[in-house]
Amino acid sequence: MSKLTETLQKFVDLEEKSLKGFLEKGKILRISKSEKLIKAGEICETLFFILEGSVRSFYFKDDKDVTISFSLEEEFITSMSSFITQKPSYENIEALEDCELWAISHKDLMETLARYRDLEYVYRQLLEEYYIRLEEQLIFSKFKTAKERYLELIKNKPKIIQKASVGQIASFLDMSIETLSRIRASL
Repeated sequence: MSKLTETLQKFVDLEEKSLKGFLEKGKILRISKSEKLIKAGEICETLFFILEGSVRSFYFKDDKDVTISFSLEEEFITSMSSFITQKPSYENIEALEDCELWAISHKDLMETLARYRDLEYVYRQLLEEYYIRLEEQLIFSKFKTAKERYLELIKNKPKIIQKASVGQIASFLDMSIETLSRIRASL
């Protein structure tokens, strides 16, 4: 749990009772490679923190698997729009490898945030961080060349290169497998 505690404490020095109250509401889950945490069409009831492993978020468009993000250890993951609105998710989230996760339900999180105001601040910071990553990804996909997008991925999340398939990486970078192969060969 020290990874989760460290992640929370990077935003603010939480009171001991807040941290304890938050951690007690969660539970540890172990999931196998390819197992789905969230399925499209279902309401996302859970916020996850990756203790070990990695996951990817994706959806299907015209029978094509489109990867929208990768998440690694020490990151929170959920279908954010579904989690916040409590409406069905458009995305799937699956394990890229065997994972150990800490999980808290939407209901328990909301009750905990109402009880401990310093945690509410941390939650807002996490949402702001999520929004910034989303905006950067949008810019990343629209204004950078294919090679620049690949180099950015290597710089920011090098572990993904070993954990995800070539097809998943190409899909995330919005390029064909052939383009990705040419870029890799040129480096």
